[in-house]
Amino acid sequence: MLPRHLPVRPRPGRGQLHVWPHTGQPELWIRRVNQIISSATNGRETGSDAPDVSNKRRWVIVGLLFAASLINYLDRATISFALPLISTDLHLAPATKGLLLSSFFWSYALMQIPIGWCADRFNLRWLYAGAFAVWSLAQGLTGLAGSLAVLVGFRILLGVGESIYLPGGTKIVSLLFARKDRGLPSGLFDFGTRTGLVLEGVLVPWLLVRYGWRHTFLVLGFAALAWLAPWLWVFPRRMRSRNRDFATAQSGRSTGNRWSVLVDRNLLGICLGFFCFDYYWYVLVTWLPDYLVTVRHLSMLRAGLTASLAFFTFGIAEPIGGWIADSLIRRGWDETRTRKGIVTAAFCMGLLLIAAIRVSDTGMAIGFLIGACLVGFSTGNLLVILQCCAPPEQVGIWTGAENFAGNLAGIIAPLAIGVLIKESGSYIPGFALGSIVLLAGLLAYWFLVGELKPRAS
Repeated sequence: MLPRHLPVRPRPGRGQLHVWPHTGQPELWIRRVNQIISSATNGRETGSDAPDVSNKRRWVIVGLLFAASLINYLDRATISFALPLISTDLHLAPATKGLLLSSFFWSYALMQIPIGWCADRFNLRWLYAGAFAVWSLAQGLTGLAGSLAVLVGFRILLGVGESIYLPGGTKIVSLLFARKDRGLPSGLFDFGTRTGLVLEGVLVPWLLVRYGWRHTFLVLGFAALAWLAPWLWVFPRRMRSRNRDFATAQSGRSTGNRWSVLVDRNLLGICLGFFCFDYYWYVLVTWLPDYLVTVRHLSMLRAGLTASLAFFTFGIAEPIGGWIADSLIRRGWDETRTRKGIVTAAFCMGLLLIAAIRVSDTGMAIGFLIGACLVGFSTGNLLVILQCCAPPEQVGIWTGAENFAGNLAGIIAPLAIGVLIKESGSYIPGFALGSIVLLAGLLAYWFLVGELKPRAS
């Protein structure tokens, strides 16, 4: 118990007692009590830069981000399965089909940096919810479209809404978790996109056959709005980072400097490296099913199941790779070498794609293909590398720039492979180029991206 003659003034804060100035031995004793209380309280925190959100609540939010990412990929890819039915109803020519399919990426790519800037400035609870509502409404209203122009308009609107997924999710993880704990949640929420690819191969064709393309879009779009209820219930009304290393720097930073950061060397390395990573990913997403049918002579059903297994392997590796890095770092391993080392090992697995396309036995080819999808071990760590290099108040805009670079790869990779197949008559050069580009990304991460340490400017 504290002596009665020493006034004690409680102030806001966890477990701290602030006393009026006194001299003598009692002051030293009280200071020691303060230290003990502070030490005991800090031991219950997840990290010095974690926000005031309970552990259970943090992981529920990550689960909701996983679900949103799943819905995101499910909605954007529905048009691919529905295209034959839409073409019949609206009498679309091949050229207009390509226009319709590409329209989503016009707005999605162009919105990456602006939406990242918004994620740094505005309340993420309402920003993410608003963007989710926009893309769900666009998906649902697509079922009411009566012309190509209206379809393209809704696809552009879908791209605007869905642009929040990576910049918003990465920003939220950076606020919810301490640096050493971000690998697992980063990989976990992005795992939803790969799960969406698997689910769409089963759910969307069934809905199209049973209900037709219009009702399929209506059901998927408007049913997804139910996600907003738990999001608004769980997500804090206001969430701030408690990263003490940057508190002063954040308060003194001007808004104009947000755009000058786009010429940062670390960001350049991250964008180049992520371009290479996404180039490899889009090789798999756009050309793998066709390769399995055309070259390996699998049935449509078996090719779909094989591709789904490959995408699921890629996805499940994402949180595992992040968790491995987090565990090693908590045991004292150097963060830079650990995360970059796992990225290096994962990228090297991409060489198995070359083995998969060169081996004659189809069973062995599928085995190598599954191994080539262990590149997913890198994903969570790639997102954390950005979070470590970016000033905390600019994580959103950095992620937007990174994902913009990745979407450029998504435009280039399918075209490049198509040209190589036409010129060579084989899938080998195009797929091998995907592995080579992926390995080139390691140069950017090792030689352009510096040490993973807090930055105040």
